[in-house]
Amino acid sequence: MLKAAIDTEIFKETVDVISAMVTECRLHINEDSFSTRAVDTANVAMISLDLSSSAFSSYEGTDTEIGLDINKMKNIVSMMGKEDTLSLDLPEGGYKMEMSFGGYKYSIALLDVNTVRKDPNPPNIELPGKVIISGTALNNAIKAAALVSDKIAFGINPEKGTFYMEADGDTDHINLELGTDELISLVPAEARSMFSLDYLKDMGKVMSKADEVEIQIGIDHPVKFVFNIADGNGHVEYLLAPRIEAD
Repeated sequence: MLKAAIDTEIFKETVDVISAMVTECRLHINEDSFSTRAVDTANVAMISLDLSSSAFSSYEGTDTEIGLDINKMKNIVSMMGKEDTLSLDLPEGGYKMEMSFGGYKYSIALLDVNTVRKDPNPPNIELPGKVIISGTALNNAIKAAALVSDKIAFGINPEKGTFYMEADGDTDHINLELGTDELISLVPAEARSMFSLDYLKDMGKVMSKADEVEIQIGIDHPVKFVFNIADGNGHVEYLLAPRIEAD
């Protein structure tokens, strides 16, 4: 069961964070938060999201699990005005969720959770390099790399104490190197991994709104992006598998 009210901008932000990764998910509702963990269809990227009840203007929930069509939800939130408040009503054992905002009332059919992929188990890996950077700076670097290539490398040079991002195309090259004075923080460690920009472009748009994004990287390992949403009342982790470079 869920009966709640939330600012539409916070709800939009939450939907955007999920839609950057998957088109459907299992949403776990309990008395003090709702959360989801989902992996994309290619098993390349994973999202973990927790939204605290403190993000809502009112919240009453009991333990339940529902299936959400994220594409449908994204179309609905595009209708919401900035000043609107969204009311959510999910009856106990219900198959539809009622959504009300700005005079509109939607009755949304939920997905059968048995048809939605089960929650993935996060890989148990140690990523020694850690960088904290502004979301805007990270997204700008991703957009710049996309002009010359379809992949980007993230790395740390521990000797120089710098974090770098670089991309190579057929004829063009771009490199950005940032020192500790240009980063929020840096934990130096030998690290370099390459990733697909197809995923990162969508993730970057979402992360651009975050004041701080923690990037955890290793050598040819997945990258983890950790950041907050909903004025600090939501916590997000993205995990993206690397593209292994050919010798």
